[in-house]
Order: sequence, then structure tokens, then C-alpha cells
Amino acid sequence: MSVVGFDVVELPATDHPEPGETAPEFTRPLVNDEYWADASLSGLVADGPVALVFHPMNGSFPATYAWNEIRDREWGERLQVVGVSVSTPYAHKQLIEDRGMDYRLFSDPGAGLADDYGVAHDLDGMTGVTEHRPAVFLIDEDRTVRYAWVSREWPEFPEYDEIETAIDDL
Repeated sequence: MSVVGFDVVELPATDHPEPGETAPEFTRPLVNDEYWADASLSGLVADGPVALVFHPMNGSFPATYAWNEIRDREWGERLQVVGVSVSTPYAHKQLIEDRGMDYRLFSDPGAGLADDYGVAHDLDGMTGVTEHRPAVFLIDEDRTVRYAWVSREWPEFPEYDEIETAIDDL
């Protein structure tokens, strides 16, 4: 099957954090429209629930589509929304500027968080190239995962309506 000129590919099963489990702690550069600095997940959740949105590298159509949908649905009005991808802080800063995004993005160029969260996607035909599968984790102030969605196919997009219901339940 082809979607927008891409073949749909089934992805292998993943061992990602499930609702009720503790989200893995991490510290990575967190980029906003002005600068970046190391930030931890526990530091973010201390200020309230977080939607942690894993996406492929900046510029990919799944990442662009997801951020447009999140913006249009105004998730940022209801909780902290932060992205994670393998893109560098420089690329994140440029994406935020170019798209006028109100969200901050974690930079994970080594894809260590992709491994920790079970969302690593080894790109076919590109030895040693790993990026993040699309995934959304809603994490509360105790770092408990309250909702998890991880793509099972490439490309696949989050269940936005289902996620909004879960946001309302936080």
C-alpha cells in the first residue's frame, strides 16, 4: 500500500513504557526560540503534566504533519508539550523559527532516548542511521505514564482524538 508516495511498512514490536509505569528519566538539550540548555524530564513534570512527542528528524513529512496537528488542536494551552528527535539543537532552533512554534524540542542526536523509550527506528538501507518512531507519552507530575501511543507502521500518525481525551483525564 502506498500513502503519499511512501510504502506502508510494518514496524517490529516495541518495548515502550506503558501506562502506569514510570517514564525513564533523562537530561538533554531543550531548545526554544531563543536558546537551548540542558533540561531533565523530572524538572519539566515538576511544573505539571507533559506530552512528550517523539518524531522523526525535522523536515520529514510525519514531523511536519504532527506539529501542525498539535498546533491546530492547541494542546499547549492544556499542558506542556515538548518534542524529541535526533535533530541537533541548531536544526531544532531553525524549525521553531521557521514554523513559529510555541513548543520546545529535546535534541537526541545519538537516539539514546529512542532506545530508552522503545521508539528507535533503524532506517532501511541506511546502516547505522536511527531515528525516532512517531510516539506520544502523557506523563504526570510523578513521572507516571498516563497514556502511550507508539507507531506500529511507517508512516502512521497518532490518534489525536484519543490523546485529547487522555489529556482531559490528566
